[in-house]
Amino acid sequence: MVALIRSCTLVGIDAVPVDVECSVAPGQLPSYSVVGLASPAVKEGSVRIRSALRAVGHDLPLKRVVVNLAPADLRKNGCALDLSIALSTLIADDVFDGAPLQDLLVLGELGLEGKLRRVNGVLAAAMLARDRGMRGVIVPEAVAAEALVVEGIEVYAARNLSQLIEALAGTADLPIAEATPPRRRRLRRHELVDLAEVRGQFEARTAMEIAVAGGHNLLLAGPPGTGKTMLARRLPTVLPAMTRDEALETTKIYSALGLHDGGLVEERPFRSPHHTISDAGLIGGGIIPRPGEVSLAHNGVLFLDELPEFPRNVLEVMRQPLEDGNVCIARASMSLTFPARFMLAAAMNPCPCGYHGSTRECRCTEAMIQRYVSKISGPLMDRIDIHIDVPAVNYKELRGSDSKSESSAQIRERVMRTREVQLNRFAAAGERIYSNAQMTTRQIRTFCELGTESERMLERAMQQQGLSARAHDRILKVARTIADMDGSAQIESKHIAEAIQYRTLDRSYWA
Repeated sequence: MVALIRSCTLVGIDAVPVDVECSVAPGQLPSYSVVGLASPAVKEGSVRIRSALRAVGHDLPLKRVVVNLAPADLRKNGCALDLSIALSTLIADDVFDGAPLQDLLVLGELGLEGKLRRVNGVLAAAMLARDRGMRGVIVPEAVAAEALVVEGIEVYAARNLSQLIEALAGTADLPIAEATPPRRRRLRRHELVDLAEVRGQFEARTAMEIAVAGGHNLLLAGPPGTGKTMLARRLPTVLPAMTRDEALETTKIYSALGLHDGGLVEERPFRSPHHTISDAGLIGGGIIPRPGEVSLAHNGVLFLDELPEFPRNVLEVMRQPLEDGNVCIARASMSLTFPARFMLAAAMNPCPCGYHGSTRECRCTEAMIQRYVSKISGPLMDRIDIHIDVPAVNYKELRGSDSKSESSAQIRERVMRTREVQLNRFAAAGERIYSNAQMTTRQIRTFCELGTESERMLERAMQQQGLSARAHDRILKVARTIADMDGSAQIESKHIAEAIQYRTLDRSYWA
């Protein structure tokens, strides 16, 4: 007899359907074979499956057992197929009827005592079942909260193999997953800080608020100890809440990598890799390609401190994701695309010693400075919307009262209002984007119309500063955000002037 159970395997961050076919036939010598490009982890599952079945009073049949994982030309990785192989073996041996599993997607790793262990990519599997019109999924209880996020399907959560065997035997129903109350959340590091702690730096704080409100890339440049890193580390305190679609996209990535405990990722990611990271670690890769830091920062912030200290080849791989919002990793056997729409925040010193242009004496030669800043290429600088100089804080500001400093909560409230304006505008036009920074050239022409005076001002800036066409588009995006913060439906000349001001640093210094 041949039994069929639906399951799936992860390819990148997406679930791909796999049909688990099992044939049990009499033979002179018992055997167990798995075909269909199974990885070693899948083939070793026979040991786990035999032990788990024995723990619940069953065993692999002493016959010729052949398990086929279709499609045969797709490599199957991980341990999520253990449960479907074990159940299909029992059904193929006529021990049980497989009717209760009809139209269900089954996945889970088996422990030696029959316990179901958590697997990665449950959210992607549940989304696959929904998209294919299936009745639902059977998953380990430990990760059922991820599947419950997907609407329109039934979710069954098993703690161990014996629960499912009882359902096949007809002595119990399939265990329905129940929503569990959220656990008390531990405070994250960024929740212990506040922007009110930052003294002075009014211009940098304003630039940071504009960047967050529109999702724009931001570069903070200045001498050591002026508060660049301090400002950037407080970005998460003013980030707006994610929409449900954004939360699903982000959770799918973290679920595929096993970096999430269940449910939706409700807070925007903030990733801060060290400058010794490799290009594969930043962009993703490996023999079996995995998402890198740019994908883990999807819908959030990627903070690169000491930007020129990163190897140039590592920085250059960010060009595509900064422009397209995704990463395409090609290998001989496959080509995978990972989402990577993030806000880049970077901080850097103006020279190797750090004091060029400040009150302290700079010990660097012109050649040293040029060599230092040349690590950041022009095309990469062009993709950063806002460049801001962060000067040293004077003594009076440093020691004065902080009563005038706005808290993160006050700034976040304004950011949320500005994001709401953007979401409403794009939704009314039928556009599926979430911030001004994500606008395409076509959308810029639609939503960033200029008056005569604003047009002349932008034309003068383009000619005098030698700005590129990409810089032109990014100025318009930033100006649109400033206008939204100002409550103006039209982009005025003052909004254009402020946006141009944030593009002058790379032309005046990097030239």
